[in-house]
Amino acid sequence: TKDTDILAAFRVTPQPGVPPEEAGAAVAAESSTGTWTTVWTDGLTSLDRYKGRCYHIEPVAGEETQFIAYVAYPLDLFEEGSVTNMFTSIVGNVFGFKALRALRLEDLRIPTAYIKTFQGPP
Repeated sequence: TKDTDILAAFRVTPQPGVPPEEAGAAVAAESSTGTWTTVWTDGLTSLDRYKGRCYHIEPVAGEETQFIAYVAYPLDLFEEGSVTNMFTSIVGNVFGFKALRALRLEDLRIPTAYIKTFQGPP
């Protein structure tokens, strides 16, 4: 991860037969640049710099079917000074993802570089 990444921790319960690594990668993709629809802009730019990355998975104590997926999002993915854009990107469509039985955002770390893009007291 980078000091400028937004870091999210998701509690994930995948559908039976879906391995944690696959579910974690799917959460990272679906909550950043992934889509199941063909989009006309797909070939216009490389999406690598905008992709969310699942960088760590750990089991949840006492819950055999759940784990925490840690996802890092590059700041280039988000509009500066927009909480709405940030939350829509991270938690918007991913909760309806069919490979998952349940998903909950447990923690969100916002870097100083992004916080400074918001208006407010100095």
